[in-house]
Amino acid sequence: MIIMIYEMNTPLTTIDALRRAVAHAPKRPFLIFDGRSFSYEDIAAIAARWAARLRSAGVERGDRVALFLENSPAFVTAYLGAHLIGAIVVLVNTLYRQTELRHILTDSEAKVVLVADQAHADLVRQADAPGAVIFASDVALEGAGKAPDWTLAPAPGDLALIGYTSGTTGRSKGAMLTHANLMANSAAVTRAWRWTEHDRLLLTLPLFHIHGLGVGLNGTLYAASTVDLRRGFDAADVLDTLARGETTMFFGVPTMYTRLIAEARRRRAAGTPVRIEGMRLFVSGSAPLSPQTFAEFEDLLGHRILERYGMTETVMNLTNPYDGERRPGTVGMPFPGQEARIVDVRTRQPLPDGEIGEIQVRGPNVFVGYWRNPQATAEAFDADGWFNTGDLGWRSADGYFTITGRARELIISGGYNIYPREVEEVLLEHPAVAEAAVVGLPDAEFGEQVVAVVVPATPATDGLEQELIDWCRARLASYKKPRRVVFVSSLPRNALGKVQKHALRRQLQQAQPERTSQ
Repeated sequence: MIIMIYEMNTPLTTIDALRRAVAHAPKRPFLIFDGRSFSYEDIAAIAARWAARLRSAGVERGDRVALFLENSPAFVTAYLGAHLIGAIVVLVNTLYRQTELRHILTDSEAKVVLVADQAHADLVRQADAPGAVIFASDVALEGAGKAPDWTLAPAPGDLALIGYTSGTTGRSKGAMLTHANLMANSAAVTRAWRWTEHDRLLLTLPLFHIHGLGVGLNGTLYAASTVDLRRGFDAADVLDTLARGETTMFFGVPTMYTRLIAEARRRRAAGTPVRIEGMRLFVSGSAPLSPQTFAEFEDLLGHRILERYGMTETVMNLTNPYDGERRPGTVGMPFPGQEARIVDVRTRQPLPDGEIGEIQVRGPNVFVGYWRNPQATAEAFDADGWFNTGDLGWRSADGYFTITGRARELIISGGYNIYPREVEEVLLEHPAVAEAAVVGLPDAEFGEQVVAVVVPATPATDGLEQELIDWCRARLASYKKPRRVVFVSSLPRNALGKVQKHALRRQLQQAQPERTSQ
């Protein structure tokens, strides 16, 4: 008899979920990493060591613990260890460098920053950020451990994590998610996707991203199932793993699916077609999945991808149905217990089906506000508690939502959010740049590519394109660097002097075929 354990003693915090899983199935594998299996009992014991290590560093309830770590058992156990003592986890992209680290670690006032090696420790120190540096190796993964002390565990309304999300004005903001937010999301996701303790998720998404942590890891914990965690994504390795028949679910971004398609085609051409065994669910999110990719994946691998829609502030909002039509080009309907609607961008009044407006969402999964930013929090919600997503779309008569664009000018490349102004500010620090505007243009592999339009300080531009790309690469995460730099004599502006990025985008798309720079 299959037991859907999420129906029993519903957990209200990550620690409730861990405690329930340990009581229900202590020896069941929770985490598989580099061929090594960690049971729920193992993970709880290592998390208890992390709790003790953090307390010895002076971390108390409500303090911020920044995880500047790649996918690893240390990330998983430190995350839970911080929660065991009521601390708040701050997610830090491992590709971040000086500019981003200084802002996030200073804004959050992280008491400690966890790093994997000396190189990352040096980056933290170069950012002049507050807080002590702790190495992942400080806590052993081996050896017998004691059961956790559950007495310091958080309450449902306590903050669980802060995820910094890009916008279109100002610095990135810290979205505050409570334990209740995270568990409400996990309850909705596991129910909608029929996720049970018998599932094994292959997870190649980074845990510092809400898709990997908020959906993949927390969902696994909530269902008391198993996650096969990888350091990163490799198309050949993913297909080899799926062919072994042990995996039941895979979560990815559109870029991953295009690469899986390319690898499957290569194998078919070589006479070794891919045969996937045991899989029941492929999920795509973080960027729009093209109908072409949807169709090609089904043709090559025999599975219809389930596309969904979420964001850092809400984790998950909308999903195509598990049972029923997975409609290409749409993101489906609200998850159980959640609401969504379309409103007029100016009047903020609800619109009828078929009309494009801004998507608003409401539900127990929606964050409580931006960290120490009451103005941004007030602007994000209306009087009735609807959250303004900033995304444009429409709803069909039968309830499917389609996203048509973004009210804000956020660029999404390979599933990562890129804030144009941040790149522009780095470009403007270069002495050869007089003006700069950054836009996103369509890209077959990454969804969008970053393109910088620059007014040079002098007419001499020989070699300047690569110099500016290298300049950005050294100061920002690599995925934020421009793939192209276009030089112009002036930027199009309106009567108030604001750069008209829509005009820039149109001009660039009408120009010669795109070329890329590495």
